[in-house]
Amino acid sequence: MEAADYEVLSVREQLFHDRVRECIISILLFATLYILCHIFLTRFKRPAEFTTVDDEDATVNKIALELCTFTLAVALGAVLLLPFSIISNEVLLSLPRNYYIQWLNGSLIHGLWNLVFLFSNLSLIFLMPFAYFFTESEGFAGSRKGVLGRVYETVVMLILLTLLVLGMVWVASAIVDNDKASRESLYDFWEYYLPYLYSCISFLGVLLLLVCTPLGLARMFSVTGKLLVKPRLLEDLEEQLNCSVFEEAALTRRICMCSLPSDPTSCWLPLDMELLHRQVLALQTQRVLLEKRRKASAWQRNLGYPLAMLCLLLLTDASLGQVSFSKLGSFGAIIQVVLIFYLMVSSVVGFYSSPLFRSLRPRWHDTAMTQIIGNCVCLLVLSSALPVFSRTLGLTRFDLLGDFGRFNWLGNFYIVFLYNAAFAGLTTLCLVKTFTAAVRAELIRAFGLDRLPLPVSGFPRASRKKQHQ
Repeated sequence: MEAADYEVLSVREQLFHDRVRECIISILLFATLYILCHIFLTRFKRPAEFTTVDDEDATVNKIALELCTFTLAVALGAVLLLPFSIISNEVLLSLPRNYYIQWLNGSLIHGLWNLVFLFSNLSLIFLMPFAYFFTESEGFAGSRKGVLGRVYETVVMLILLTLLVLGMVWVASAIVDNDKASRESLYDFWEYYLPYLYSCISFLGVLLLLVCTPLGLARMFSVTGKLLVKPRLLEDLEEQLNCSVFEEAALTRRICMCSLPSDPTSCWLPLDMELLHRQVLALQTQRVLLEKRRKASAWQRNLGYPLAMLCLLLLTDASLGQVSFSKLGSFGAIIQVVLIFYLMVSSVVGFYSSPLFRSLRPRWHDTAMTQIIGNCVCLLVLSSALPVFSRTLGLTRFDLLGDFGRFNWLGNFYIVFLYNAAFAGLTTLCLVKTFTAAVRAELIRAFGLDRLPLPVSGFPRASRKKQHQ
């Protein structure tokens, strides 16, 4: 073989090794996310649905749970996509010729973006509808009972749903862009149809983030206030602890009196003993938490709470302001990553705090399978729209890679301007409402107005004084 043949062979070997390395890294990253999501979902699933007498239902629920785990792993990967790309870009710029980070190249990053795009489409269009129809199916009438009969019914329902969605998207594209070339391009399922459909889903996710994120940004202050210990000036832990102890003692005494078999007249009103036991357990949990907060150090009480509130204010102000952090180098990249995670956490908090989606909130070891499917779909929609959301708000100048960069409405100045204006207005409104409500509550509590007796309607004040005399 000549020298040119050896060079071609070495180039092919290098490309092959690079491809194998990228596949191994992608598999390891997704396997890690899958294991974490599986552990997370097992903490919320309802154990009775997986240990039923009917093995068929248990098998169906297990298959649906694995599909939900895959979808949640894709959602978590979509959340980590933009931060991972920003950090990788800064590392490559800082250490361009380091041998130990040669695996962190542009080909790997582009491949991860394309994989997330592909798996997001697969989960939203096929896997999650299949999981829902699979859990609700019973098999066709007259067919043999079993998991296979449910699979047949689910596949038929999924084909009908796919045809319905394809037709709706084709009609919507024909109405919006009445061009023969654009309509013919819809026949190209992979190159045009899936990106167009995902663009519509991502646009809905961005609108959902527009509503949920301002609510979450305002809600984050109250959530942080519940988790941290407030200063003594803002909270009287001794009074709350004494009230909790007295209420627990009163309920315990009432339960003991009503449970005495020798004196049936001690409880002359019918009481719900199960409700009383639940109230006692809730008060015991509250008392334990209050005791832990009382034992907190002076640094946690007087410094932790103000610093946390200050950090939240700075992050909220940075998310509202159109500031370019790319000029700050590595420090600016870290700020961008922190802001992206903060907005995602705020959007999830606002999503579960909104009255429309409050019923979807998962419960510890008491979440139905259909509710888990709904949560996974909503989280995937929110996380898939996070890169577009961050790019629209101007939090990062990092270009969206792969099919994420094919969204044409991102280049429309009027849409981006109106979206930023609506986001700033809604966030300001929610923050002003939250802070004014908190200030009113603290002032009423500081002056002791919350402990004043309410006046009895129908009796004038003078008559009540005469009655007391």
